[in-house]
Amino acid sequence: MSHKRSGLLSGLLTGLLAALVCAAGLGAAILFQQRLPSAVMSFGRGVPISLALSLLIAVVVALAISAVRPRSRALLPLAALYAGGAVAAGQITGKAIMDGAALRTPGRSGAELADVTLDNLNAGLGGALSLYQGTLMQTEAAGRTLTPTGAAWLCIAVAALAALALVALRVALVRRAQRADEAAQEETAPEPEYRAPFEPAQQPTPKPSADLFTPRDPARD
Repeated sequence: MSHKRSGLLSGLLTGLLAALVCAAGLGAAILFQQRLPSAVMSFGRGVPISLALSLLIAVVVALAISAVRPRSRALLPLAALYAGGAVAAGQITGKAIMDGAALRTPGRSGAELADVTLDNLNAGLGGALSLYQGTLMQTEAAGRTLTPTGAAWLCIAVAALAALALVALRVALVRRAQRADEAAQEETAPEPEYRAPFEPAQQPTPKPSADLFTPRDPARD
């Protein structure tokens, strides 16, 4: 029956497609971030806008999985994996292309659409992967602040946890609604008729009682 489907396979496919689209979108946002006003990028060293993009990715992935009315709890860790992986893939792709373009064309500042090539990706891939190998925090005069490595891991964690929470809420709501439907169907179902042992399914037709004043028919009696 369609209302008892777990939605696992559909959720896997829709979540994967949404993660790929989000990873491409985040990579493009990283490439063209220099077109934003400097006040926006300098606010909080760009961490707030990165967190906002991570939350947006989590919402898109969760909505894609939730659209199939999922019942399976196996989708919860997969939603976190998809959202966190989309953030990591977008970070690596965008930073690799941007660093590769700067290495191959030192005179240019920033990446343009024409710089999105496989050569630039390969040239900057090593530097992009090293983003996750540094320290998470650093000490300054104003106190301890996030390093680029810490900000990258924070965005991944926020996206993963947000997607997991949203999909968990959706799964809980779907399962509750289906339990309510099943309970309503059980209440409206007719109760089975009680029948004693060896009781015939159909009662015999009663014969009319003879009347003392009715003349008897010898041919029938």
